[in-house]
Amino acid sequence: MKKASVVTMADVARSAGVSTMTVSNVVNGRPRVGAATRERVLGAIAELGYQVNLAARHLRAGRTGVVGLAVPELERPYFAQLAGRLADRFEAHGLRIVMERTGASREGELDAVAFSRLRMYDGLILSVVDIDPGELSRLNTDAPVVMIGERALPSRFDHVMMDNVGGARLATAHLLSTGARRIAMIGGEPSGAANMPGLRASGYALAHDDAGVPVDPELNVQCDFRLQDGYDAIRSLLDRGISFDAVFALTDVVAIGALRALADAELRVPADVQVIGFDDLDEAAYLVPSLSSINPGHEEMAEAITARLLAHLGGAEPAGPQELVVPARLVLRGTTHSA
Repeated sequence: MKKASVVTMADVARSAGVSTMTVSNVVNGRPRVGAATRERVLGAIAELGYQVNLAARHLRAGRTGVVGLAVPELERPYFAQLAGRLADRFEAHGLRIVMERTGASREGELDAVAFSRLRMYDGLILSVVDIDPGELSRLNTDAPVVMIGERALPSRFDHVMMDNVGGARLATAHLLSTGARRIAMIGGEPSGAANMPGLRASGYALAHDDAGVPVDPELNVQCDFRLQDGYDAIRSLLDRGISFDAVFALTDVVAIGALRALADAELRVPADVQVIGFDDLDEAAYLVPSLSSINPGHEEMAEAITARLLAHLGGAEPAGPQELVVPARLVLRGTTHSA
């Protein structure tokens, strides 16, 4: 079978009776072509089925047209929704997002930043979990990198972070303000480690200190962050006879699992137990009852990440790396009482 020939810019030019430069001007949206000529060229493009070779265009410009987004897990709804917000913004600038998974491991994160991988991207957005700050500072790459993650990391890369401590403090303070005194924390770490569970646990503890309410260590149930983990954490508390009047779940996914466990135990939300999550996923507003949560600043984070990477790609290098903490806000819905 004879392979169909590829339609070139020269073919379009011959069909429209113009120069290849005129076709190039039309394709690239340059304003130096008359309306009638532009319509003739567009008609020839449609008739011949000409397609712009974006790969060749990017290579000539020394670009791939692709931004990498390296995250711990592809399955977590938070990262899927972040990717969607970033994709909308970068597509407006002619760039595509490609996601890859690091597995929340040091090796995966280093691999994502390695020069051999970055040649595939114009720049990289890296969610940092396990990498060491010293290793970040020694990485041999000139490609633009913007880090996102839970903890402050001194390095030569820009870093956009959510306010884990402040957000958890807001959630817990609200529950305390409604009269809750035994707030179960699902997914926290008592050590105060510089990771998401440790930072959100710190905010939980600070809110208790602010209110002068002691924390019962038995109310901290460490777990992973799947639906089943939230369900099992509540079942564990109930099976051990540990009383609680509210739940602060470290993610919305865990909160959803907790809500199912409370329903199975015939405990009413919020009449018997209040529940608040963290991440304010799109699904939170559509649960029954709708889930109160902490919004970590989704739109603001996406805007900041995009702005920093585009600034680097455009050559606008700052004097030094920038670190931005996006404020969190409390979103109250049906699983909590009003203060």
